[in-house]
Amino acid sequence: MRVLLVEDDRALAEAVLSHLRVHGFAVDHAQSLASARAALPVAPWDVVLLDLNLPDGEGLSLIPAIRHQSSNSSIIVLTARDQVSDRIRGLDAGADDYLVKPFDPAELMARLRAVERRKSKGATSSRLTIGALVIDMARMEVAKNEELISLTAKEWSLLRVLASRPDRIYSKESLLEAMYDFNEEVNVNTLEVFIHNLRRKLGSDSIQTLRGIGYRLTGGAA
Repeated sequence: MRVLLVEDDRALAEAVLSHLRVHGFAVDHAQSLASARAALPVAPWDVVLLDLNLPDGEGLSLIPAIRHQSSNSSIIVLTARDQVSDRIRGLDAGADDYLVKPFDPAELMARLRAVERRKSKGATSSRLTIGALVIDMARMEVAKNEELISLTAKEWSLLRVLASRPDRIYSKESLLEAMYDFNEEVNVNTLEVFIHNLRRKLGSDSIQTLRGIGYRLTGGAA
């Protein structure tokens, strides 16, 4: 998933960025309302993590712009305000979820997995079975015939995107957008290498190529 973190606390932002990238998310950072507004049209954000107290205004004022840019983006408010009235105000303004600082990174991950399940046509579990593959999003594990398969961070990032909507055909461009943040060098040839590596590890028929269109995860046969 592609995530935009809008947060002016540098230490917190660096911790969140590091944690999400380790878990296979492409995440970018905006430190103000102005920089967030500039970032909104640049990528199809699946999730916006939105701080309320920003140096140039209140985060809630950004919600209409997020909804205008992409009605499918999920908005999770991150704030130190812990009053019930504050949570009600945030949700009524259009946020989908609310996380009070300080928060456990594991809880943030759980909220993001919930977003993934909602986007995966109502999946109710972080454990997915696709063809011969069993993919555990929470543990970042994939198994075939009950044998765990070791993946690199980028291989897992690619698998995570493909598994989030196994019915969908992903173009090369959409896969690259979901896998890489602004600070990483993007190379279509590198994507081909990751596809090849996943097929080698998961099975040659685990990922279907639709020439001129893109890729789809099938899971292959047992």
